[in-house]
Amino acid sequence: MLSVILAESSLELIPKSIQNHPSVISHAKKLEKKPSEILLDNSWHFAAMKGIDNEHKRGRPDLVHLCLLEACTIPLYLENKIMIYLHTIDDKVIFVGKGVRIPKSYHRFEGLIEKLYKEKMIESDGKILLELKELNFAKLLDHIKPKKVIGLSIEGTSNSYQNIASIFDDNYSVVIGGFQKGHFSELVKNRIDELYCIDKKSLEAHVVVGRTLYEYEKTIFK
Repeated sequence: MLSVILAESSLELIPKSIQNHPSVISHAKKLEKKPSEILLDNSWHFAAMKGIDNEHKRGRPDLVHLCLLEACTIPLYLENKIMIYLHTIDDKVIFVGKGVRIPKSYHRFEGLIEKLYKEKMIESDGKILLELKELNFAKLLDHIKPKKVIGLSIEGTSNSYQNIASIFDDNYSVVIGGFQKGHFSELVKNRIDELYCIDKKSLEAHVVVGRTLYEYEKTIFK
């Protein structure tokens, strides 16, 4: 089964270093939650995020939401042809189970992920839908044990969606950046076997997810 990994995704709780910033405290009060219990979001915490490490790759949980909506609402996923893993910028991994219905509303998605960070697992009728584990990218690959890891980045060798999808195999992993700007870290790139560029322009992550999986879907459901 092809595993789809959203790597270094822009999804995390407010880091401890900025939990006392006025913009963070104000937003947390509106939500009636502690700063440590809410997602980092540059729409609300832009001032607090100024100067933090990897600022350009953080604070976009809405982008991650779009990626998961793309991946979890297509025939490939609904017919159990792919597995989805969400690796976060702060080295956690969300394991996405089978038949998960990602909330269409971002507000509901936000609440679901904050609950997941708190409880580590979301279950329904005895089935694990989402599970959060402390894993870095390398350990995630050690868990999956793919035959080959293919990454998509504008730093890669030029290729097309169709050609890349045609070489996917059951035991391959495809890695797509779950962030808005920048490139994979060296730690991620060092574990990628083949790195390809599918467009000269930097496309949003959910577009890459949707187009790549659509091309793979065409090879599966001929």
